[in-house]
Amino acid sequence: MASRLPAVFLTAWATVAPAAELAGKAVAGGRPLADLVVAAQALDAAGRVKAPPAPAAMALDQKSREFVPHVLAVRSGTPVYFPNSDAIKHHVYSFSAAKRFEIKLYSGVPREPVLFDRPGIVALGCNIHDWMLGYVYVSDADYLTVTDAEGRWTLDLPDGRYRLSFWHPDALEQATEQVVSVPAAELTLTVELKARFPTGKPPASLQNQGYGDGF
Repeated sequence: MASRLPAVFLTAWATVAPAAELAGKAVAGGRPLADLVVAAQALDAAGRVKAPPAPAAMALDQKSREFVPHVLAVRSGTPVYFPNSDAIKHHVYSFSAAKRFEIKLYSGVPREPVLFDRPGIVALGCNIHDWMLGYVYVSDADYLTVTDAEGRWTLDLPDGRYRLSFWHPDALEQATEQVVSVPAAELTLTVELKARFPTGKPPASLQNQGYGDGF
């Protein structure tokens, strides 16, 4: 049975600002929660987005021996580059069913991006630095966003009805959805978080001492 952390919850609410902006903030244990994915699927034809033939490429960087951002949300069919901004080498890989790939020991920017063509959660690792952990959230939803360091998120949505789904790598259960109408007044959700989870950041001892082996 998964361990639980009592009285720590994820809460989000939203109001509509001018220009049909659905905005909200995610909070866990009274503190802002980053890396919450908010996906909106239009239930009316007017709000649906037709995917372009070639979605714009995105990037998921590696800085200070971390994946930045920790969570990247993309629509299916999006190519993603994995630049290495560190002065050391990384070896990026994933064994996830939605996308299995490997970029062997390298520096700089790989010549070719990785195409994320199937919906699903892709967990990332580095074969050199075991603590490094990141995620690519691949979805067919019409609109996607991720909360920032302050837990804030916004979506610019045409008027209509939407099914909102929320995902966070540290939630105990991910089956959280709500149907809202835009313009809308307010929404609230609560999701229990895991008690312990990896952050993807270097251990404190390694942050202090650095590396001398070139990796």
